Amino acid sequence: RLKISGHRGLSEDRTAGPIATRAVRKDPDKAHVVERVMIASKLVVALPAMALAFQGVVPATRSVAMKGAKEDLVEYANSNPTPASGFWDPLGLADKDFWGMGNEATIGFLRHSEIKHGRIAMAGFLGFCAQCTPLVSGPHAVPPYRGYVAGVTPQEQWDNIPAIAKFQILVFVGMLESYGEGAGSPEGYVHYTKGGLPGYYPPIAGKGLGQIGLNLYDPFGILPDQTAEEKERGRKCEVNNGRLAMIGLLGLLSESSTPGSVPILSGIESFPRYSGEVMAPFEANLQEIPAWTYFHP
Repeated sequence: RLKISGHRGLSEDRTAGPIATRAVRKDPDKAHVVERVMIASKLVVALPAMALAFQGVVPATRSVAMKGAKEDLVEYANSNPTPASGFWDPLGLADKDFWGMGNEATIGFLRHSEIKHGRIAMAGFLGFCAQCTPLVSGPHAVPPYRGYVAGVTPQEQWDNIPAIAKFQILVFVGMLESYGEGAGSPEGYVHYTKGGLPGYYPPIAGKGLGQIGLNLYDPFGILPDQTAEEKERGRKCEVNNGRLAMIGLLGLLSESSTPGSVPILSGIESFPRYSGEVMAPFEANLQEIPAWTYFHP
């Protein structure tokens, strides 16, 4: 055993290896070599602990970022132009961590998801109303699809669409979804879970091997330029309209399937009724789909 001393914080007993011990016995002047070896060994052992000490700072930085994201969300909700709106989170989702990607990314996902659902609901609500008009549901000189039947409800119009046509619709929607998630790495795009603007959809003109010639937003380039304040107010109005459209679309589907469930619509004699299953959009096409493609007990 060697007594190593003469260095601050290093005066302690250490057991030298057999090679070092033989070297000291042969030449006592080489004791300083063994001492340096032991010092180096101390540093090697200490490096992992030092690394862990530095890594421990990361969670604290992340918690500050999460707190900021929550505060920004509350401020954004309370600044909504609708007086009755504000921050409302009964399930506490704004404090969750989805899929281990962090709370800040989770809040970005939730905001983007609400905007997207609102846009779909607005299109669905207007589509339901349009398909109830004779201009759309009435006779056509050229049928819009094979198997078209005039004078049916919007849900029945969907049921009459062939399965292959529905599949084409789903593929097209999937393409739009992939572009919206940043497929192709559009210039300047930042994902909404990484600090990007929720609800932003990048330009897609020229995508799909050049088959898509227009962008979803302002496809004809006729909308006037807006200031940052006008864009901010427009985004908040879009959220409010989307929330109202989600309630409205659910009301239309509920009254159509369950008469009397929405009293304000029950008094409309010509309101379209539907006896099928709204939540089974491919039920009418099961006979067209090969049996091996789906499970049938």
